[in-house]
Amino acid sequence: MSRFNHTAKAHTVALSSSFTRHLLQLAMLGMAFVLLAALPVRAAEYKDISEVWSGAEAPAPPPLQSVSVDHTTTALLILDIEERTCNADRRPRCLETVPRIAALMDKARKAGMPVVYSLTTKGTRETILPPVTPENGDPIVQASVDKFLNTPLQTILEDLRVNAVIITGTAAHGAVLHTATGAAQRGLQVILPVDGLSASSLYIEQAALWLLHTGPATAQRTVLTRTADISIE
Repeated sequence: MSRFNHTAKAHTVALSSSFTRHLLQLAMLGMAFVLLAALPVRAAEYKDISEVWSGAEAPAPPPLQSVSVDHTTTALLILDIEERTCNADRRPRCLETVPRIAALMDKARKAGMPVVYSLTTKGTRETILPPVTPENGDPIVQASVDKFLNTPLQTILEDLRVNAVIITGTAAHGAVLHTATGAAQRGLQVILPVDGLSASSLYIEQAALWLLHTGPATAQRTVLTRTADISIE
């Protein structure tokens, strides 16, 4: 065999050996990936809200503001202040809000501001509590929690040419929450006196206020205040 042939054969053997080693390395790497993929993956520790309920912390109270409104472009809404919804057994805090709502109502009437009422589905004009009794001609709508739904409330407010509503009543997580949201979605400014709404517990009042204060539909259109801090021009 010539020297050239011998050298070429040795070179071929070396290449073959290198290629074999490379294949073995690839095979071992592939097996490693297969083994890793077969290992159980530990999912991140997740607990739903019911499991971490006690860990939820109440946020700081939202800021309250003094408000001045124009009586010609603002309406006072008094929602569901009735015998069956506002009483010592079912919602005692509601009774504590009634004198405040009544004082605001008197101030609104003296300024010539329109006052609009709502009833629950089972309420009547006669079941509205006497301190905030409607006057002849005051509009009254009747619905479940959203007082815009299947009622003429939007038309009433449009006819009054108002661009803002002061919302009072009960329940905080019912008529107040849903009607305030409906008003904001219709482009109205919502003024919410915190001492003019109520629920069966402090937690519900707090939650309803926080939702209106931070909600995507209401945050930019809702002002929180107190009845005594509303001036009417």
